[in-house]
Amino acid sequence: MTRIHKNTGGAAVTVRGLVKHYGETKALDGVDLDVREGTVMGVLGPNGAGKTTLVRILSTLLAPDTGQATVAGYDVVRQPRQLRRVIGLTGQYASVDEKLSGWENLYMIGRLLDLPRKDARSRADALLERFSLTEAAKRPAATYSGGMRRRLDLAASMIGRPSVLFLDEPTTGLDPRTRNEVWDEVKRMVGDGVTVLLTTQYMEEAEQLASELTVVDRGRIIAGGAIEELKAKVGGRALRIRPADPTQLRPLAAALDELGITGLATTTVDTDRGDVLVPILSDEQLTAVVGAVTSRGITLSAITTELPSLDEVFLSLTGHRASAPQDAVPAEDLQEAAV
Repeated sequence: MTRIHKNTGGAAVTVRGLVKHYGETKALDGVDLDVREGTVMGVLGPNGAGKTTLVRILSTLLAPDTGQATVAGYDVVRQPRQLRRVIGLTGQYASVDEKLSGWENLYMIGRLLDLPRKDARSRADALLERFSLTEAAKRPAATYSGGMRRRLDLAASMIGRPSVLFLDEPTTGLDPRTRNEVWDEVKRMVGDGVTVLLTTQYMEEAEQLASELTVVDRGRIIAGGAIEELKAKVGGRALRIRPADPTQLRPLAAALDELGITGLATTTVDTDRGDVLVPILSDEQLTAVVGAVTSRGITLSAITTELPSLDEVFLSLTGHRASAPQDAVPAEDLQEAAV
């Protein structure tokens, strides 16, 4: 069974007023969200923000208390069986059957998704090769290392060629090489028209994969948009100034420090790159900096403007650093969802 994905520009995921309680705790508090087809939506937030709860509801593992959500045109509450056939899910921890071999895990999932035997075999072989698991294909998954199990779990989520893929902290615990392999595979799938909703605590991962970001805190969406748009909202820029003569690096920094603009922070000399980094808060300060350099007769070879890092954006919006891998979900809720 091969699905052909067409990016029509519509919404692959639509969420309106989603609410979920765990006892007195409100994990989701009226979440609204749209994810465009064929894009990667990155969902960021501190521990307990509601990210994993959102993914579990959208993948039919949990039922919302109130609100509506559709994924790939299916209602997550009224049409869970149809929905499960067109989505893939990788949680924070590998969930493969440890008694089966890697190949048997993938083949079994392919058959459960109604792939013909021949297609299930070929798909299992292809994904094992893609995730560098061919040599371990016949070994029980219980003998795999943590990284190998993670790669097998990711392969399992992709075997049915889903139209929407949910990745909840997909590269937690992976080494840099394997993480890059996962990123490359996600990019390939998006190129084929797959829609991805990604939760992550790695800022580099968000910048590598996401075309848009949603920031969640205490069950509410507090910001959203393209990465550069969010950086611009936070405010604050830095000028990176490079003198044509490397010996002018220190005099350049001294000239900027003496400028005395209110709110202008102390400059930083980057000797490795041969330039000076100076924070600015307004266009007026930018003009003043350039004027000061010109008045000192310092010739420049380059001057660039840098926006805040994604780490700085996250901290500014939430007041927290991205940390800890998951939201707490009561065991009884997961048991109920599995029935």
